Amino acid sequence: MDTTLATPAPAAGAAVTLRRLYLLRFAFAAVWAGLLWTAADSLGPFTKALLIAYPLFDLACAIVDVRSGRAARGPVRALYVNIVLSTLTAAGLAAAVSSGIPAVLRLWGAWAVTAGLVQLAVGVLRRGMKGQWPMIASGGISTLAGASFIAQAARDDVSLTALAGYAFLGGIFFLVSALRLRR
Repeated sequence: MDTTLATPAPAAGAAVTLRRLYLLRFAFAAVWAGLLWTAADSLGPFTKALLIAYPLFDLACAIVDVRSGRAARGPVRALYVNIVLSTLTAAGLAAAVSSGIPAVLRLWGAWAVTAGLVQLAVGVLRRGMKGQWPMIASGGISTLAGASFIAQAARDDVSLTALAGYAFLGGIFFLVSALRLRR
């Protein structure tokens, strides 16, 4: 394990910020999943905007997380990787949406795999703080889900409904983490 990523557990102020951020992420994921679910069979303008908005929201959350962490424990360097991944994914999705649902699933799958590994690493580094075990589990599940999205892209009957379920489940993990951080 690269010990340069290891940092001490965050202070109480960082926990409050994380709790709020996790609650916001849950709410966003729930609303986003519901909206995508209704439009998951086609790539109209609304669906395209939703797909691009998700990694942009993740980018904004990672920036908030880095800033809150810097004051309490120094930055968690793995979050910088997440910032880069979310930026590249948003740009890639802007192009992929014009190529069809399989292209979106392949790109989203690659993002889910890599971002899941980052989330897993950040959760492990923060494991001394309550509420991180759901983040560790979520990172592992994200990695597996990403591989399944890539596999689904090869099917003839592709849809984006799996992405809605993925986002909602991820939101549930953020909610559980937020509730555990409250203790």
